[in-house]
Formats: sequence, C-alpha cells, structure tokens
Amino acid sequence: MHHLNFKRHRFSPDIVRHSVWLYAKFTLSFRDVEELLSERGLDISYETVRRWFTKFGVPIAHNLRRSRPTPSNHWHLDEMAIVIRRRRHWLWRAVDNEGEVLEFLVQRRRNARAALKLMRKLMKRQGFAPTRIVTDKLRSYHIAFQFIGLTAEHVDSKRSNNGAENSHHPVRRRERKQQRFKPPGSAQRFLNIRSAVYNNFYLQRRLIKRITFKRYRARAFDMWDSPRAAA
Repeated sequence: MHHLNFKRHRFSPDIVRHSVWLYAKFTLSFRDVEELLSERGLDISYETVRRWFTKFGVPIAHNLRRSRPTPSNHWHLDEMAIVIRRRRHWLWRAVDNEGEVLEFLVQRRRNARAALKLMRKLMKRQGFAPTRIVTDKLRSYHIAFQFIGLTAEHVDSKRSNNGAENSHHPVRRRERKQQRFKPPGSAQRFLNIRSAVYNNFYLQRRLIKRITFKRYRARAFDMWDSPRAAA
C-alpha cells in the first residue's frame, strides 16, 4: 500500500480525498469541484484541486487496485480514436466480462505493436493469462496473440464485443467535458486513476437488491477512506 502523506497541507485529509474523489468519479472540471467545495464553505481554488489530484491520484488508485478482488479471466479488448493536440491517437482498453476496467493504453498507432504492448502490460498487471478473450475483427490482435503464444479462446464475431465498446461512453463524456485530452501522458495518468475509482464504486444496480446495493456502496466508501494519513 502506498502511504499518503498529508503533512504541511492546510486542509484535512478528508477534504483532500473528497476533492480527488469528486474529480475522478464524476464528469466535472476542476472549476466545478471548486464551486461544489465553495458551496460547503471551503475556499479552495481549482488550481489547488488540480495539484491534489496530480499528487494523490496515483497512490490512491494504486491502493484501490490492491484492495480489489481478482478479476474474471474472460477479457474484452477494444480501441477507440481520440484527438490529442490535433493528432489522432488510439485509446486501447481492456475490461472483463463483469465490467471491471483492467487497463488503459494511449498509443499513436492502431497496429500489432500497440496490441502487443497492451497485452504485455495487461498480463503483467493482472499476473495471469485469460482463458477467453473477445475482440473486434482487427487483425493486429491475432498477430499479437500469436507472438506471445496466447492459448486462450479468441472470439471476434460480430457484436460479440459490444460490452467493451459500450464501456467507452464514460470516456467520451469526459473527453467532451475537458474539451479533448491534452498531452498523451496526462491522458494516460488520468484514465488510470479514473478507472481505479470507477471499479471501486461500480455496481450493477439492476441486478442486486437495494439493501445489498447499500451494503456494497458503504464498503466502497470504506475502501476509499482506508489509506490513512500520517500523523
């Protein structure tokens, strides 16, 4: 677990974590977060919120991932086009069959090398290979899987990957809110943080009862607040 050090910060750790949570969880700008905090009587500038997110977002995301259960071994891979500084990039994304976000990767190309980099990064983070993997009909996936010797069942039939394609909608909303992502490295860092927060609070509400949903939501907030600051 990464230790969060809030020493020499004017505001309490709870306020800092709450500000990071607002920006990572919802489709808000830094100025929107400033307005929400102002309504609570907190005089915090949007630049302060940005610095907090940059400093504490990565370790918080790491701690949340460490506390997550092992994801499913059925993976869905997909890629979408995004524009960064007037140049087209490709956002490669991996989710499991339960909607858990496994990995993001921002690349300049949509080719076998990018697909191979995604798979290597994905299997290194998860620590295991999938038994079933679903993609679109992009031939780069076949080349990458053959190169690493992946023996999982590979499905690329029509509409089989709708789950991964639909999971791009929150990213599109965020891209519009931010008026497109800026540097590729900044986009990569933000999406990694947001995916960890998304996984922690993601629940398929239509599949569970209200009392179960409330219990799981309380547990999600406990996980969010668990990394305590130093005295």
